Amino acid sequence: MTLPRDPAPASTATLPSEQQVALKLWVTLARAFAAVNEHAMQDVRDDGLSLGEFAVLELLHHRGPTLQGDIQKRVLVSSGGTTFLVDRLVKKGLVERRDCAEDKRARYAALTSEGRRLIRRIFPRHARRITSAMRGLGVSEQREATRLLKSLGVVAAAELDSGD
Repeated sequence: MTLPRDPAPASTATLPSEQQVALKLWVTLARAFAAVNEHAMQDVRDDGLSLGEFAVLELLHHRGPTLQGDIQKRVLVSSGGTTFLVDRLVKKGLVERRDCAEDKRARYAALTSEGRRLIRRIFPRHARRITSAMRGLGVSEQREATRLLKSLGVVAAAELDSGD
């Protein structure tokens, strides 16, 4: 039995130029992210961490004790995801929870001495690995890409917020 053939495959070449360019950018951005992200994942995996766990450790390293709700906003995970990540880091002895004196419902996450030792040891290596992964662009190009992608993200987020 042969399956009926679909008509000629659709081509992006038939789309308006603006849509062709936007789709090309999306695919290129996704592929670039996937490649650089793989470097980051391999790097932290060597220390028995997930990228999410590393992100929490890095945040606490740079900002100090942080409310879990603020971790959620900065690490871009759900509330449940933040709890899960902090729970895992607590079990590993890298993070501890502290009560918030101003709000009994809120809790801080803070590095333990073991967590501080670990992130101080691995963060410089991680920074070198990401820098190496980004070497396809010069420093000034990286600054320009950062500026452009920030603008892209701000507008895309605003469209989500406005319901478009």
